[in-house]
Amino acid sequence: MDAIDWPFRASEQLAAGALTIRQLRRHYQAVYPGVWIPRGAELDAAGRARAAWLWSSRRGVLGGLSAAATLGTRWIEGEAAAELVHDNRRPPAGIIVHTCVLESDEVVARGDLVLTTPARTAFDLGRRLPTTEAVQRIDALMNATHVKAADIECIGSRHPGARGLRRLRRALELVDGGAESPYESLTRLTLIRAGLPVPQTQIEVRNAVGRVFARLDMGWPEWKVAVEYDGAQHWTDARQRAWDIERLAELEAAGWLVIRVSSAMLARSAATTDRVRRALQARGWPG
Repeated sequence: MDAIDWPFRASEQLAAGALTIRQLRRHYQAVYPGVWIPRGAELDAAGRARAAWLWSSRRGVLGGLSAAATLGTRWIEGEAAAELVHDNRRPPAGIIVHTCVLESDEVVARGDLVLTTPARTAFDLGRRLPTTEAVQRIDALMNATHVKAADIECIGSRHPGARGLRRLRRALELVDGGAESPYESLTRLTLIRAGLPVPQTQIEVRNAVGRVFARLDMGWPEWKVAVEYDGAQHWTDARQRAWDIERLAELEAAGWLVIRVSSAMLARSAATTDRVRRALQARGWPG
């Protein structure tokens, strides 16, 4: 049996003679009605988006997290429900259907798929999701596509009666495409919500000859205070740990005070933000 690209519509493969009913049932499993994948296979977010589009008989427009995943946004879970703009209001489990109106320049093609543009995708995420998650999702989308807050605001001005505009505005006041992970976004939000000044993201630090030797997650160059989120690899990878130690020594020699934050420390946010506040005040922040 020749390999078949998946996900696929079973009816099309059967009609083409690429599969028999017996082969289909033995080697594949349905993920949505009429749409199949190999047994034991797992769909990532982009694959789930394609599967949902196939379920719609290729008539739906990918939106929300499905559009974001197709546009290259990271950190979207494969098990998250697919999202379509479609006229079928009775989707199967695992697909969310929206019936909003899209302008012609709010959709874009990616290969054979049709999906909402980065700006329209961010507009929808920002007005539908809770603020913290919206900021995390839009940060990741901005990082992947370089869409700007002004582009998103332009979409909002076209749809003054859309639901969730107030929520969208709150999110857009907080987004920053410099975040390279949802935890970096959460770290930044934690600092801002504690009353600290908005940090700059992805700060390049140069050595005496002008070479960039470090890029800091976020911080305040005027006071040379930085905050970095450390994921698991910083603690479990010996080579990463060695590089972190060397890099930190160079940053300290350049006058930087670097505060490292983990997920456990974010859970104790008051202690973390107090530490950052004291560091900023010691360096001259008047707050």
